[in-house]
Amino acid sequence: MTVYEGYKPVIGLEVHAQLTTDSKMFCGCKVSYGASPNSRTCPVCLGLPGALPILNKKAVEYALRMILAVGGEVALHSVFTRKNYFYPDLPKGYQISQYSQPVGRGGEIKYSLENGRTKNCRLNRIHLEEDAGKSLHPSSKERYTRLDFNRCGVPLIEIVSEPDLKSPEDAYSYLNKLKQILQCLEICSADMEKGHLRCDANVSVLPKGKKKLGVRTEVKNLNSFKGVKRALKYEIARQIKILRAGGTVKPVTLWWDENRRAARLMRTKETSEDYRYFPEPDLWPLAIDMPWLDSIRRSLKELPDHKYNRLVKQYKIRPYDARILAADRLLADYFENVIACYNNSRDVVNWITTEILGILDETNESITEFKISPAMLAELLKSIDDGIISGRTARQVFREMAATGNSAARIITSRGLRQITDKKVLLKEVDKVITANPKQVEKYRSGKTALLDFFIGEVMKSTQGRANPELVSDLLIQLLKK
Repeated sequence: MTVYEGYKPVIGLEVHAQLTTDSKMFCGCKVSYGASPNSRTCPVCLGLPGALPILNKKAVEYALRMILAVGGEVALHSVFTRKNYFYPDLPKGYQISQYSQPVGRGGEIKYSLENGRTKNCRLNRIHLEEDAGKSLHPSSKERYTRLDFNRCGVPLIEIVSEPDLKSPEDAYSYLNKLKQILQCLEICSADMEKGHLRCDANVSVLPKGKKKLGVRTEVKNLNSFKGVKRALKYEIARQIKILRAGGTVKPVTLWWDENRRAARLMRTKETSEDYRYFPEPDLWPLAIDMPWLDSIRRSLKELPDHKYNRLVKQYKIRPYDARILAADRLLADYFENVIACYNNSRDVVNWITTEILGILDETNESITEFKISPAMLAELLKSIDDGIISGRTARQVFREMAATGNSAARIITSRGLRQITDKKVLLKEVDKVITANPKQVEKYRSGKTALLDFFIGEVMKSTQGRANPELVSDLLIQLLKK
């Protein structure tokens, strides 16, 4: 029996994406992660009396990019509203958001599961709003919660899905695709660890055969994609357990504790009436003119699905490799920049998906922090083709390049790694290996020719990997025939 037997999970996600504008939504304060607490504030974002908001045009442009990218409908006329609620890190006592007249409606996101199956999730709306501050809760050595208002007023788009997701795996794949789109459009870094992408999940379970949706709960504090999957599994199982016992699921908001892998009650779930929405009196309605919208449409970056298809067709690489590159715009750009200097797509993609991604995984860095530039990688690959170093030595050089940022040529010269191609020198090494292994020589000559790899390996060891393996192989074949 599966945990879902007899029940159908119904999931909708509300994703807040922090826009990468230079300044905040309604003031000129700079947006910067990691600044000292309360150093990026002004009367507007602190909500001081008499301070008036001025809308950030770039934030609107970024919202329009997203709406167009997912095939949504842009509202040429939309309205900002005040969403009233109390929270310590919300200094105004309300948030400027959009409610009944958002800037975008509809659209969809197509995503693929690990088994290769493709699904669509419809979007309900995309709207603009400002962020709240951040509460820094006390550790064991502190007595008070501290408030950092730097994040107050940072521009967000909220992307609200329809309840089309049917499993935690659906939600995980949907979020990954959403992240890719945001990064391709260059409007959000989508770094959940830094709070640049935050997700709330609405969850209910529906007994199979029923049409009316079950009671919905909301799960907050989801700080990673894997955390979203774990939280959804927990909440679905919790609701099913209640229903199987004959109980009733209550409409509540839950706080996900990643350390304990459990959710705890925050409060009963609010309704729109609780927020007392009304039009923001200090802002004009937002009007979008068609020429500006058309220019934004023309400037849209290549989206992941289009990039995937182009990479396969243009560079003749495997669909698996193209999918890895298309999932990360910066990684795909790195690949194409290497190709501009070294036109061998198969070799380049192999080095990226094995060596480079391996190091990035070890160091937990992004490709933008990687010390080997595309031109430097191209130089290393050319040195293999030119016979300067072997593939084995190249991997040693690559590791040192990644650690130091030095060029391949500098490392090869300083460490004396240039490949030995002098036949006289190699002949001496081959003679030594043959003389030292008479039993293996006898077996080879009796028909066990697979031992050639053994002899090549011994020569490579004696030359510390510097011998040209092709020349060594030719010399061994000639001498072992005697």
